Amino acid sequence: MKLAGMASNRGRNLLHIADRAPGGAEFSVIVTNDADAPVLAAAAERDIPTEVVERDADELREAHEERVLDALEGYDFDLVTLDGYMRVLTETFRDATPTTLNVHPSLLPSFPGADAHEQVLDADVSVTGATVHVVTEAVDEGPVVTQEPVAVYEDDDVASLKERVLHDAEFKAYPRAVKWFAEGEAELVGDEVAVTADAAAELPLRRIEGADRTADLRYGENPHQDAAVYGDASCEEPSVVAAEQLNEGAKALSYNNYNDADGALSLIKEFERPAAAAIKHTNPAGCATADTLAEAYADALATDPMSAFGGIVSLNRTCDEETAELIVDSFKEVVVAPGYTDDALDVLTAQENLRVLDVGGDELGPDVVSETYTDQSLVGGRLVQERDTWAPEPDDLEVVTEAEPTEAQIETMCFSWRVLKHVMSNGIVLAKDTETVGVGMGQVSRVDAVRLAAMKAEEHAEDKGPEGSVMASDAFFPFPDAVEEAAKAGVDAIVQPGGSNNDEAVIETANEHGIAMAFTGNRTFRHS
Repeated sequence: MKLAGMASNRGRNLLHIADRAPGGAEFSVIVTNDADAPVLAAAAERDIPTEVVERDADELREAHEERVLDALEGYDFDLVTLDGYMRVLTETFRDATPTTLNVHPSLLPSFPGADAHEQVLDADVSVTGATVHVVTEAVDEGPVVTQEPVAVYEDDDVASLKERVLHDAEFKAYPRAVKWFAEGEAELVGDEVAVTADAAAELPLRRIEGADRTADLRYGENPHQDAAVYGDASCEEPSVVAAEQLNEGAKALSYNNYNDADGALSLIKEFERPAAAAIKHTNPAGCATADTLAEAYADALATDPMSAFGGIVSLNRTCDEETAELIVDSFKEVVVAPGYTDDALDVLTAQENLRVLDVGGDELGPDVVSETYTDQSLVGGRLVQERDTWAPEPDDLEVVTEAEPTEAQIETMCFSWRVLKHVMSNGIVLAKDTETVGVGMGQVSRVDAVRLAAMKAEEHAEDKGPEGSVMASDAFFPFPDAVEEAAKAGVDAIVQPGGSNNDEAVIETANEHGIAMAFTGNRTFRHS
């Protein structure tokens, strides 16, 4: 699509569109009514042709527009885009040109006119924004194409608000509108704009999410980084952000505490039975389910007590005194649970540097999960994906080896997969019954992840070892070497996604070692 731009000053929106080329749109020409407008030099730097058509002091608007049309006559364009063009366009211009768009620095119909920012501040509203609309005979009243909101802060003045609306609203909304027109997903139909692109969907074309700052943090991941916590008041799922810190006087959570505690809480929501986990740097040092919470915690800690030191403990049941006594036996940073008995609180709050978080409720399990999407910040954007809530049930497992897994091994496969979902890729989990015995995480080689998990089970676990364990892998094995390493460690059964070009060789190797293997058909990568 070819564009004609019109600006009276800097034309920053037009230049932003030129740099972004939304939908492949590019400018054929930029016209200004001021020979001194800075947009002229900026357009020249981008090799965009320009035309200057100043209006004489006594010249009628229609006569001036006729001269603008004469200047545009030699250029091919499908859409006109205005940016701070300080003239009202009459029917003379509108009838002779394609659809004309303008961007206004407020959420129309509120605060029309040239002093929108002043009106916003005088009205003491908390939200403003930008509106892209079709230009009609009514000033700031044409059909709306799209809008983008921006928060108004207590200490804002006109200058600060103007800059933020430009960068956070206009720079988003205007290219979006141009892209829609360029790709045929928006068009003017009569007196209305028909937009087919901006339809409701599970992964919508736009995500507009508000969040309020709930806490200032001492620093971020490292002391030289500033940080804060922002909360979503509409979230119904038990969360660390909304958790109550029960021990008065204890230091507040750090950035890393929040991150680790969120990962720990997500992990123990996987299980319906009493479950406990110890987390360090967002990875499980150990996890277990058992008939009682205390047993689950003891089994989880025994996986790797050295790594669990100074970590995060998460529980999916109300913490009792017996479990609390086990927790304080070694240094931990944070405990997260859906409640505490009075005796448990007495034990935990007696520890000076232990933060005690209550996320509410009595039991946590898969049924409390309500947030269906997760996102990850990138420089210049965000990644959004459906939350990984899938885990295999026994009937989902496809046995591919001569050796059949026992019922106990199948139960362990299903348990270990739920833990594996929370292990940084490449990830390997070794487990027995419903407790981990070794975790290998964050390796660039899957073979190294197997070796790490086996080493952890052999050297760091208490009264555990890799012999006789079930191994879970978050992705398929590209070669048989990881299975060879598992056999050396004494692994008896393996669960993995399957789907490698070398599946036959991998299965043959498992058969040679008498290892039972099942495929899930799904992988469970975790990269952040």
